[in-house]
Amino acid sequence: MNIVIAGGGIGGLTLALMLHQRGINCRVYESTQELRPLGVGINLLPHAVNELEPLGLLNTLAEHAIPTSALHYYNKFGQAIWQEPRGLNAGYPLPQFSIHRGEFQMLLAEAVRARLGHDAIVTGMVLESAENDGITARAHFRSRTDGSLHTAVGDAVIGADGIHSALRKQFYPTGDEPRFSGRMLWRAVTEATPYLDGRTMFMAGHQDQKFVCYPISAPLYREGRSLINWIAELAIPDATLPATDWNRRVDKSVFADRFADWRWDWIDIPSIIDGAQAIYEFPLVDRDPLPRWTKGRLTLLGDAAHPMYPIGSNGSAQAILDARCLADCLSQAQQGKVRALETALLEYEAERLPRTAGIVLRNRLNGPEQVMQMAEERAPQGFANIADVIPEHELQAVSLRYKQLAGFDPAALRRHTGEKP
Repeated sequence: MNIVIAGGGIGGLTLALMLHQRGINCRVYESTQELRPLGVGINLLPHAVNELEPLGLLNTLAEHAIPTSALHYYNKFGQAIWQEPRGLNAGYPLPQFSIHRGEFQMLLAEAVRARLGHDAIVTGMVLESAENDGITARAHFRSRTDGSLHTAVGDAVIGADGIHSALRKQFYPTGDEPRFSGRMLWRAVTEATPYLDGRTMFMAGHQDQKFVCYPISAPLYREGRSLINWIAELAIPDATLPATDWNRRVDKSVFADRFADWRWDWIDIPSIIDGAQAIYEFPLVDRDPLPRWTKGRLTLLGDAAHPMYPIGSNGSAQAILDARCLADCLSQAQQGKVRALETALLEYEAERLPRTAGIVLRNRLNGPEQVMQMAEERAPQGFANIADVIPEHELQAVSLRYKQLAGFDPAALRRHTGEKP
């Protein structure tokens, strides 16, 4: 079996490693000319780390990433709404890691090249279309170097080419436009003095004005410093989705005044904003869940299949879960345990599509961040005691419901890894 993977992001590279581990040949075709550590921070939740551990990546992650200790929610006055331990501190069998997205991508790329060969990743190849005839699948790529057309032939083509996926566009040429929330994100990293224990993720504010912050560098943490990933989010009245350039560099003056007084005894948010060398603006968008991901020997994975709001730290995690499920299904086909490769792809779709569709829709309702909106609506001027505003059992229910939906409640993950609940 030979698999063509379009897209060298987290999902595509993880899939390549998982296919290789199962004895399945593959090659990754990436649109950029050179893989570079771009982007900002991401969280790898324990259920995603559980899929990376069999690949032998746990020690490498521990060298580079922060093992997140806790998640805190605050209102716009810095008053605590809900706090919970995370990762090992919460009883999970594996850590939750916070890491620079680009750094994680490069770690995956290094592993792919070391295990599959240096030519396992072909860069500068932009997917234009794909087709299959019931026997083979073909992906047509345009070279960024000279504009020539290249065709890759395999048993299946996997579209892991992101939110602007060419394969998804081919499947659904109309009626699948990005859904803009009317909210903008400003993302950056800042080197600063650690806050709290140096390993805590926090969110403050509410749906229309929010600040998210978490450290992402283990080497700096060991030096007593912190590389802080942060996201400022605001609702923009009468905003329209930018036609192009969803990742443009902007000055802090675009948004910083809205957070000018967010200084509390344990953190100074204006200083964190001031310390960023570069700030990038993103619209908060997703797409509606699709009725199908698969057509014959062609299928979608990760953001190409289910782009979602970056709420609940689930985008990268779900791409990794997609990769493991797809690799297992293809392995079953290679071993002759399912009738045909097309059936294996449909098994993958049947398992993953409804699960991710539920997360896309729940993230539109703010996922676990609902607790901040609840506090804003019930106590817009703040509170003396959160229990007078939202009972603890209600806060716990919001948190557990999302974990169960996304597949990372501690009891389920302990069962999956063979530990006693």
